[in-house]
Amino acid sequence: MIEIKTSSISDGEFNRGVFATCDIKKGELLHEAPVISYPNDQHQYIEQTILADYAFEYGINHSAILLGYGMLFNHSYQPNAVYEISFSDHTFNFYAFTDIKAGDEILINYNGDVDDKDPLWFNQD
Repeated sequence: MIEIKTSSISDGEFNRGVFATCDIKKGELLHEAPVISYPNDQHQYIEQTILADYAFEYGINHSAILLGYGMLFNHSYQPNAVYEISFSDHTFNFYAFTDIKAGDEILINYNGDVDDKDPLWFNQD
């Protein structure tokens, strides 16, 4: 259903993104990313590594590193996918927000809400 390929919108070292290998209907679960969570007071150590760019908020007192393809979705203010946190399953579940065609890059809003147009934390002064 999804695969990792070179992304034209990513300017990172590897230029990766998540792409649909088949048509995906709006609302369809496209990926469950297992979570490794850690207390926020340990984030100072993560900040000293490349992982700081990939950490997600995970509730009030924790942050998380996502496994699987979870950390490889690129950002858009017009996303075609959303994620929901399942604390009981310790996963981030990614769903199609719109119909997605085979070959399309799957994009999420890093702010966590499809309508949130606030500047991203790594673009703020």
